[in-house]
Parts: sequence; structure tokens; C-alpha cells
Amino acid sequence: MLEKINESVKFIRSKSGLNPKAGIILGTGLGGLVNEIKDKTEIPYKNIPHFPVSTVEGHKGQLIIGTLGGHSIVAMQGRFHFYEGYSMSELTFPIRVMKVLGIRLLVVSNASGGLNPGFDVGDIMFISDHINMMGDNPLIGKNNKELGPRFPDMSEAYDRKILDLAARIASEADIPFRTGVYAAVTGPTFETTAEYRYLHIIGADAVGMSTVPEVIVARHMSIPVFAVSVISDLGVPGKIVEISHKVVIDAASKAEPRMTAIITRLLEEADL
Repeated sequence: MLEKINESVKFIRSKSGLNPKAGIILGTGLGGLVNEIKDKTEIPYKNIPHFPVSTVEGHKGQLIIGTLGGHSIVAMQGRFHFYEGYSMSELTFPIRVMKVLGIRLLVVSNASGGLNPGFDVGDIMFISDHINMMGDNPLIGKNNKELGPRFPDMSEAYDRKILDLAARIASEADIPFRTGVYAAVTGPTFETTAEYRYLHIIGADAVGMSTVPEVIVARHMSIPVFAVSVISDLGVPGKIVEISHKVVIDAASKAEPRMTAIITRLLEEADL
């Protein structure tokens, strides 16, 4: 894997001389943040050696290197999912590449279904912890000590200092936010009513089909993580309606300006 990582890094560096300090993963319907990135270089995933290719609507499929919040960054406009048929190792490969490129913080966004009865569509939730319900883990298999330890600690998967900073930034900007636990499932089906109820009972406030594998790999390599969910639909008794991917994209897009404002300010104030 190290050889493949280095080949990808070499290609990316041939396209941009910037040394990114932060990595950003933009989830479903949230790719518009790239409009705020300055001096950007756009690299289609299909051109990068060993990179997977996005196959889902709302995920454009390109790597963007530029500046945001006063820092050089690398952003994934579109991510990869387990349900697309990629292995856990394949879908988290870009996180390995971003680490070698030099990132010191990973910012992850997603659109998710709200399980907490106090949530509404369009809410922004800062992820404080997660539950892996995907039946797999990207670290299964032989461990490479050069990438991280065999048994990485996950007691602080989401950096508490960054969470506190994000909370202050949102409060100062009068942007309402929630904090909660994210459950990751495989998809691609949306959840049944019983599954929504079960996930809430075991402690989840939101559910989605991504994020957790990327966070596990980031923490394996000691990268601090901040993650935010946009609540795109509700899995709450009495509020459950038929859902489609378009509905998710539309709801996420409406919340995007608030998310962009928080992430931009976060980068400005984070110690990178």
C-alpha cells in the first residue's frame, strides 16, 4: 500500500506545489464549499493513480487543492462508499494519501437521517462519537506499522478541542447546531422504521452510510478529526416519510452555506 500511496502523492504534487495543512471530505449535496476555495487546482479522481472513482449523484469526483480560511487545503469533492462495491481499504485510500501530503486535520461532512426527536430537517450536527454498524473495519488485515498501530485507541475519535472551537464559532455566528452520535450503516437502502427505532435505542442521534471508515483510518494515523452532519430527513416516529436521494441532496444543499461558514472560520482559528 505504501508504494501506491507514494505514487498517488507524487502525481498530485506534480499538479500543485501547495502543501495542504487540512483535508476536507465533502458529502452528498455539500460539494459547493469548493466555490470558496481560492487558487485551486482541480484533479479528477480518474486521473490519480490508484484512486477510486465516485459513482453516486451529488459526488462530482475530483480532488481540489487550494486555500481556504488562510490555509492550504486538499478537498475531496465527492467521497466513496462501501455500497459502491469498494473495499474498506479502497474507499479510505485517499485519507492515507492526504496524510502523506501533510494534513494535520481532517474535516468530514455528510448528509444523514435524524434519529433524535429534537432534530429537524436542515439541522447541523457536530459529531461527538460514532457507532460502526457496517459489519467491517478498514483496519482488518495485516497492519503496517509505518501507517499506524495495530490497535488504535478510539476513545476520542472526534477531537474535543476542535469540537469546542466549532461550538464557539457557531454560537458567535448565531448558527444553531446540535451535537450527537452518528451511526454508520452500509446502505444503499434507506432504513426501515424498525431500524430507525433500533439505532436510536442503542444511542445514535443520526444515521448515514459513510464517514466512520474515513475517521477510523484518520485516527489510525493520528490525524485529529472534526465531522459535521446535515440532517436531511427524519427517522423519528410520526415524522418518517418516503425518502429519495434527491430529497437528501436538496436538504443538504440548503444547509450548505451555514456549514461552509463554520468550516471556513474553523480553519482560520485552528492551530495547524
